[in-house]
Amino acid sequence: MKAHGAVASKVMGKDTVQAVLADLASAPIAEPLRATLGFLRKLTRAHDQVTADDVSALLALGVTRSQIEDAMNVAFAFNVIDRLADTFEFHVGPDVAFEAGARYLLSRGYR
Repeated sequence: MKAHGAVASKVMGKDTVQAVLADLASAPIAEPLRATLGFLRKLTRAHDQVTADDVSALLALGVTRSQIEDAMNVAFAFNVIDRLADTFEFHVGPDVAFEAGARYLLSRGYR
């Protein structure tokens, strides 16, 4: 969350990111992004089942299949990394390291 939060803060502003983390439903973001983040939340939780209707709802909001696939790929990769990091008790670096990583990702191809 810190890595993506640092990147998102550089793009959207720290206040917006904090608002999304506090309450997705009322955060000041576009509906397609809100719906995509909700979809990813549902996809990530083991007790929720994603259906074709969930994807159809995103498509109806103008989210492209490519954007949905990209979001799912990122979510999958980071869910695996996060779960392994938690299992092996990886050390999480300081916030300044995440900010440096965010600058790097935005300048070199975080797309």
